[in-house]
Amino acid sequence: MIHSMTAFSRVEVKGDWGNAVWEIRSVNQRFLETYFRLPEQFRSVEPVLRERFRKALNRGKVECNLRFNANPETKGKLSLNKDLASQLLEHAGWVNEQTLNSQVNPIEIMRWPGVMEAEEADMDSIQADILKGFDQALKDFIAARASEGENMKALIEQRLDGIVAEAEKVKAHMPEIIQWQRKRITDKFEEANIELESTRVEQELVMLAQKMDVDEEIDRLFSHVKETNGILKKGGAQGRRLDFMMQEFNREANTLGSKSINADITNSAVELKVLIEQMREQIQNIE
Repeated sequence: MIHSMTAFSRVEVKGDWGNAVWEIRSVNQRFLETYFRLPEQFRSVEPVLRERFRKALNRGKVECNLRFNANPETKGKLSLNKDLASQLLEHAGWVNEQTLNSQVNPIEIMRWPGVMEAEEADMDSIQADILKGFDQALKDFIAARASEGENMKALIEQRLDGIVAEAEKVKAHMPEIIQWQRKRITDKFEEANIELESTRVEQELVMLAQKMDVDEEIDRLFSHVKETNGILKKGGAQGRRLDFMMQEFNREANTLGSKSINADITNSAVELKVLIEQMREQIQNIE
């Protein structure tokens, strides 16, 4: 299956601890680049997320965003270490006596490390829930890339059919065009009252026909269409191969245009260039 590099997914995760929202979006990029926006308490999972992206994707600039909202009702209650506070007050009293009875602020006592403690949330459990949400967001994200890729594949196949139609049109017209050119040259000689040996005329016409011959270019166009259809059916990360095929298509279309001596052939060469450019624009977004 062909995958697009452009996609978006959003998944919300809910639990007793609160809720979290994953958002993943990507655009085309030559290589795989991942960027994360995570709350500070979840920074430790970034390497895990990066590895999961690496295993699932090949190309694209991917932005991953997590918004986390804790449930206020489940926040840990504060507890007072009375023994430690009592010792601090006792020592603070002695300090007061030594410093001419300066008053000790109770808040400063409470700020002392270990005096006031809050129950810590079960971060392992929360991270497990949030990672499950990420896996779902990644699954939806890949599905969106696949869906968009199928649309691109259909558009490319339509253009390939158009290329075949133009190539067949050129191939069908070539005998008529060669005959027209042959008559045009002989008429010019007759108008100028120039008498040439029939053998010489035939040689010149044969050479002209060889220069005008586009059978090789037409055959290559058919071959490129077959190869491109094969790549599309094979699926996977084929963006670079498809881009190479567009270069091959362009080469044949340019050669066909340079050999053209007829308006119909010129129009077909131009139409081929348009179809190839339309495919190339789609392929730039294929993984």
